[in-house]
Amino acid sequence: MFPRSSSPRPLAALLGAAALALGVLGGPRDVAAQTKIGVVDVQHAVMQTEDGIRAQATLKKLFDRRQQELDSKQAELQRARDDIEKQSRVLSREALQKRMEDWQRRMVELQTVFVDYNKELQKKQGELTGPIIKKMLGVITRVAKKQGYELIIDKQAAPYARADLDLTEQVIQLYNSGGEPAGDAAPSEGKPEEPKAPEPPK
Repeated sequence: MFPRSSSPRPLAALLGAAALALGVLGGPRDVAAQTKIGVVDVQHAVMQTEDGIRAQATLKKLFDRRQQELDSKQAELQRARDDIEKQSRVLSREALQKRMEDWQRRMVELQTVFVDYNKELQKKQGELTGPIIKKMLGVITRVAKKQGYELIIDKQAAPYARADLDLTEQVIQLYNSGGEPAGDAAPSEGKPEEPKAPEPPK
């Protein structure tokens, strides 16, 4: 069977750049002073903002529509293949070869459509999530400056981080409210369950 379309994944590349941008956000400091560090799960934060949730809904609609088109074309090819197998004993060698060549041509076309659909989804995801990531990095920078953080790193790049260092929920709330962070606010704890992505290829 032809593989199902997978949801686009260019967000990982964008978040890689975001992780680099989250390096040292503070200015010069006394080397004897204790460094104040925080972590943010950037991908989770972006996807859980109101803008991120709307972007996911838009992408899912496009994904579902394209997947239905692929499923329909794949079903047509399967029916054509079944018919060729049924007619193989009564068709002449030349006629059978012609039908098989036609079927193979249609299969190649479907594979091309599959690749094109994935490129379309990836492009759309970049268009929708790029501005959200940029805005989120601005929120994180404001939190760092307002609350005296000298280093904020992407949680996914940290093998371990204490729960009390996690600023993810705080930056989500600030992003959604458009407000300014309070000075020396306590980091949020815990992490809500991630939204489920479209079913993986079977």
